[in-house]
Amino acid sequence: MTHILAIDQGTTSSRAILFDAEMKVSAVAQREFPQHYPASGWVEHDPADLWETTLYSCLEVMKKADLSTRKIAAIGITNQRETTLVWDRVSGKTVHNAIVWQDRRTSDLCRQLREAGHEQMVSERTGLLLDPYFSGTKLAWILDNVDGVRERAETGDLLFGTVDSYLIWKLTGGRVHATDATNAARTLLYDIREGAWSSEICDLLNVPMSMLPEVRDCAGDYGTTEPELLGGAIRITGVAGDQQAATVGQACFRPGMMKSTYGTGCFALLNTGGTPVKSQNRLLTTIGYQLNGKPTYALEGSIFVAGAVVQWLRDGLKVIASAKETHQLAEAADPAQDLVLVPAFVGLGAPYWNADCRGAVYGLTRNSGPAEFARAALESVGFQTRDLLEAMRADWAAHEALSAQPGDEVDAVLRVDGGMSASDWAMQFLSDILGAEVDRPAVLETTALGAAWLAGMQAGIYSDMDGFASGWARERRFSPQMDTARKEDRYARWQKAVAATLSV
Repeated sequence: MTHILAIDQGTTSSRAILFDAEMKVSAVAQREFPQHYPASGWVEHDPADLWETTLYSCLEVMKKADLSTRKIAAIGITNQRETTLVWDRVSGKTVHNAIVWQDRRTSDLCRQLREAGHEQMVSERTGLLLDPYFSGTKLAWILDNVDGVRERAETGDLLFGTVDSYLIWKLTGGRVHATDATNAARTLLYDIREGAWSSEICDLLNVPMSMLPEVRDCAGDYGTTEPELLGGAIRITGVAGDQQAATVGQACFRPGMMKSTYGTGCFALLNTGGTPVKSQNRLLTTIGYQLNGKPTYALEGSIFVAGAVVQWLRDGLKVIASAKETHQLAEAADPAQDLVLVPAFVGLGAPYWNADCRGAVYGLTRNSGPAEFARAALESVGFQTRDLLEAMRADWAAHEALSAQPGDEVDAVLRVDGGMSASDWAMQFLSDILGAEVDRPAVLETTALGAAWLAGMQAGIYSDMDGFASGWARERRFSPQMDTARKEDRYARWQKAVAATLSV
């Protein structure tokens, strides 16, 4: 057995990637699926689309590489986090569309819980905030708003899971109902310090604990696939939420190391080691990965709209035909115009956590056109990343000041990955506005690579953590070129734009 099959089930597409014994990509297959927007701020997926595009991609990638299951040692799964599904434990039929992580329908419930004084307890247990982003209130909504579901859940007939759990259940023919610690840590139901589901929070949200999956390590036994699905049985030995998988794929194993992934959203994680660091700047405390029963914690900042702003240019405004055009348009933009786009299409994430504000554009003139919009769209991702990193550095400095045994400092270099990281223009602006070096890895498929390494290490065909880290390679380093005065002026304009957006 010479290969690992990585499943990367994302927000807009499902992909399957085969990695060989040297962790090099042998073949890739991908299929997009539609998004559903039944109301303003609501985002759903058809569960059948998630499953069928995943299965199709796996079969296609094996065909492309001309590999049978006899050559595949194991499967690693990484997935869009927080997206919530409920299904019948016998038939497997879902009771409602999957409610996507971007969905904001539970804003009122979160506000009610905050006003009732529950956020401190929830944050202490989970490291999260009371925000519609997380799975717990989405699950509560399904239980309370879909006819007959609560009764079936209370009698033990229904199961809850994030996308990883749903795929594991489908792949194993319903034999395994499990998740890993990183996905569990994003549900709003998991006590990240105790390493167990919180009965107190489940009671608060009126969630039957019988619905919840078993929580396992990121590298572990998740059963074997039904032979008829892929032409033979394959072990599932690695699972991690997409941002944690990218952290692993970037080999951010030392406290102080940071990575930022640019997909539909943007997610920056700072490794804090064996200590969960409480944020004073409305960042999230979460589990970065868990091996051999031992969690490694992280601070995380979440941006809801990153690559999605480019999709908006393409599908909403229709000013571009493909994402790659934004690079050339940004270069051609009028330097005298300073458009600022705040892409709060589904609210703002960290460090603002405002579910109700919506997007805005500032600085429009009669001459503003597609080029200026493209530049503003790419710049918005850099500005939001700076918001996150400044909050992270402040939290880490405060933690170190209070620690009896100070640890490593935050790295001066940010490791980046994801689709938008392929844009030289966007990454140069990111380096400029951060005033820091930005490293792009030789392997951009870091999310899938992280899942593959977890599975391959557990299966015994890949090296240990030290060996994997030593093999990490940089493709290009971006260094700051913008002068300090210009950088600070641009960032100040961004902060004013955000303040104005939040005030509406």
